[in-house]
Amino acid sequence: MKNIILLLPLITLLFGCSEEFLDSTPYAQSTSATFWRNADDAVAAANALYDPLNDEQLYGHGEQTFEICSDDFWRAGDHGEDQAIEEFVFDPDNAQLRHGYSRKYEIVNRANAILINVPDIDMDPALKDRVLGEAYFMRGFANWRLHVIYGELPLIFEQDVIDGNFNKPKATADEMRAAIESDWLEAAALLPASYSGADIGRPTSGTANGFLAKLYLYMDNMDKVIEHGERVINGPYPLAADFGDNFQIETENNPEMLFSVQAQDGWTTCAYRIYSTPRPWGGWDFHEPIQDLVDEFEEGDPRLDYSIMKPGDIIDLGGDRGPTEYTADLSSTGYHFLKFASWRESGGLDGSQNVPVLRSADVYLMVAEAKIRRDGNGAGDAEINAVRERAGLEPVSGAGMNELIHERRVELSGENQRHQDLMRWDKAGFIDIVEHYREDRGAFKPSRDFQRPKHYYFAIPQREIDLSNGVLEQNPNY
Repeated sequence: MKNIILLLPLITLLFGCSEEFLDSTPYAQSTSATFWRNADDAVAAANALYDPLNDEQLYGHGEQTFEICSDDFWRAGDHGEDQAIEEFVFDPDNAQLRHGYSRKYEIVNRANAILINVPDIDMDPALKDRVLGEAYFMRGFANWRLHVIYGELPLIFEQDVIDGNFNKPKATADEMRAAIESDWLEAAALLPASYSGADIGRPTSGTANGFLAKLYLYMDNMDKVIEHGERVINGPYPLAADFGDNFQIETENNPEMLFSVQAQDGWTTCAYRIYSTPRPWGGWDFHEPIQDLVDEFEEGDPRLDYSIMKPGDIIDLGGDRGPTEYTADLSSTGYHFLKFASWRESGGLDGSQNVPVLRSADVYLMVAEAKIRRDGNGAGDAEINAVRERAGLEPVSGAGMNELIHERRVELSGENQRHQDLMRWDKAGFIDIVEHYREDRGAFKPSRDFQRPKHYYFAIPQREIDLSNGVLEQNPNY
């Protein structure tokens, strides 16, 4: 898939990019006379689904901002809107809440255009299924991210585009989850199990099943978590032989990486590698891990060395700098994430670094959690130990939720999972999130006031409320 992103600047011109969703052009109506002619157009439209993900306001930085509430890292940087989010004092005018909102709906709009127009194109049936599967998957993915961040929002389907009906009231949480479920089930049925060549990196049926497992975990449907999760575990999506393979450019598109934001140096790159690295090394010095996360790793766990830069580590910066020692003064907390950055042999940050979104290891641990919650302690040992043994750690026996919570934190550190996990576990009664965030974890994570249920969701951007002329209602307590 690294090759297909070379086409995206051209495709973006064909699709346009609306600043606000309510101002969007109904593409299916306005371009049908000049586009949507053949299989090449269908594939080009599918390629364009992924372009917004690289945006600085999505996985370039903005999407990870919703994770800075967690106890894994400090916001760092110089964005005041990020500080308000981290400290749970944001309001509906917060810029960070607004930036990614319209871009997610842009993905929905592009997916709807495909679902309207591609069925009428005369093309290879298998390729048509794949393109439609990509559209279903990405519409479900965009709606999923909207849902976990904001809660209840408008759902826009094909007929809404045809009718120009964009200013809709909120769907309920159940309606949103049902729509996401339907899209991902369609995607799982239409997408191939794997790809070869330049198509590696596109979502597969395993990607859709992995996200379905995650959706069902949020819905407390443990049987469905296990059913769809085991389709991944038993499919062609094995854990990489080495944990670090997931974060090295040469091996980052291995079968474990079910979905990631693809990047190609010099063409379509993702700014997160810049945000998360030291300023003297070419970065912007945001999202610094804190000591509390470092201390969570067991002694001898190699995932710590792959995940986090620590004082004394030697990092090859390429070029004239070559192997360079990481020192504590490079960071306010004393640490940076290593997962999300690589340096070119000639020097400088390598723009081909992908951003991981879903890995098979995550699915293994979701299945383990579902089995523990359904069948009791020890039921998820096989899945937890598959992840631990890959890291070279001793297996656990009779693992319960405490062991599962630990394993998810260290395996997925910094991968935009922790805050949502903590809220899930609070709702299920496994932790008290109010007390958890009230704990003082030092200068970079002092006591904070999480208000339940207000902070289960972020505020809907006030600009979107205003543009709707009152049709869209704000979340409770904001």
